Amino acid sequence: MTGLSAIGVLAGCASTGTADAGSGTAGSAPAATTTTPAAGSGATSGTATTSGAYKDGSYTEQGTYSSPGGKEVISVNLVIASDAVKAVTVKTVKADPTATQYQNKFIGGIGDAVVGKKIDDLNVTNVAGSSLTSQGFADALGKIKTDAKA
Repeated sequence: MTGLSAIGVLAGCASTGTADAGSGTAGSAPAATTTTPAAGSGATSGTATTSGAYKDGSYTEQGTYSSPGGKEVISVNLVIASDAVKAVTVKTVKADPTATQYQNKFIGGIGDAVVGKKIDDLNVTNVAGSSLTSQGFADALGKIKTDAKA
């Protein structure tokens, strides 16, 4: 497979309560999708070799953060090869409806912020104006680093 792509999928959320992504509850916004190609990436989700501090492979963890609407949960998948991020996928697991705008922006910009960078150099604090979603990403990233340690 040449050129992996990351697809961020986001389900709607509302400021008056929380809803699980894909629950079909009233007030949910339609899912947003963003594709971020990892140029020149040769890694596949089935790899599990060691090339440095981290094992090559595909890793998924959930990250949580608090917003004015409550606890938010995102799922982050990173494809790692040679200690660098080759692809990223972010999905909403549980989100407040107001957070949808910010998560859409985050998903649209996260690929540019992390793909091609060394995993230990990542310091995502604000992507496209979304600092709170970045906290959830950082939470998931810490778990992924632990999972991927060589």
